[in-house]
Amino acid sequence: MTMAAAPVIPHAVARQRTERLARSSKPFLARGGPRGERCAGCRLLPSHCLCALRPAVPTRAGMCLLMGDVEALKPSNTGWLVADVVADTFAFGWARTAVHPDLLALLADPQWQPVVVFPGDDVAPERVLTGLACSAGPAAPHSASGKRPLFVLLDGTWPEARRMFRKSPYLDRLPVLTLQPGQRSRYRLRHALHDDHLCTSEVAALCLELAGETRAARTLEAYLDVFTHHYLQAKNQLPVDENDALHQRLRDLSAPA
Repeated sequence: MTMAAAPVIPHAVARQRTERLARSSKPFLARGGPRGERCAGCRLLPSHCLCALRPAVPTRAGMCLLMGDVEALKPSNTGWLVADVVADTFAFGWARTAVHPDLLALLADPQWQPVVVFPGDDVAPERVLTGLACSAGPAAPHSASGKRPLFVLLDGTWPEARRMFRKSPYLDRLPVLTLQPGQRSRYRLRHALHDDHLCTSEVAALCLELAGETRAARTLEAYLDVFTHHYLQAKNQLPVDENDALHQRLRDLSAPA
C-alpha cells in the first residue's frame, strides 16, 4: 500500500539544482544520455517515483551541504535525500574564489554550532572531534550553550571534498568531526575508491546518530536503501515491489511516533 503523497516543496538542494541549471550553457546529461522525463521531486523516472515515500522526521540537528559544481545535477546525488529527511538542510555551491554571503551568515548564526565532517588526517589535533561529547574548546558542538549542531558536509567526489576542505578559509576556525564508521558503504550507484568512503547520506546518518537522533538516522538509512532500489530498478527497466521489506522498514520508521 503506497502512502499518500504530500506536496513536494522545493528544498535547499532542489533550489541549488535549479540555480545551477540556470547557469548552464548547455543541458546537463546524466550518465547514459537522456532517459526520458524525470520527476522533479525525486529525480527518478515517473514510473519509479519515490515522492509518496518521502519521510518526515523531526530533527534538532541541521545539515549544511557544500556541493561540488555539478553535484546537485546528478540524479544519483544523496545530499538530496538528506534534505528530504532533515528539514533544516542548507545547500550552497562551492567555488574556490567566492563564498556565498548566506553561507557565512549561517555559520555565524548564534543558534547553530557548526562542525565540519572530515577525516582528521593533517588537521591540527586541537580541532579534531571523534564524537559530540568530546571537547574542542569553546567551539565544541555539544557544549553547555545549548546550541544546535550544524554538520557541514562536503558533498562531492573525494578529490572535490579534499579541495573544498583545503581551500575554504572560512572553515578553518571550525572544529572537525572525524567519524569512525566501522562499516562498508552500502551505496551502489557510484564506484568509490575505497570501501569505507561513505556517500553523503550515509555520513549524515552517522552524524544524526552521534547527535542522539536515532530515529532520524535509521530513517535516512532506510530511505537511501529504498531510493537505491528504485533507481536501479528503473535503470534495469524492472518494476518496484512497494510491499517488500525495504519499503515496509521505511514506512515503520516514518510512522508517527
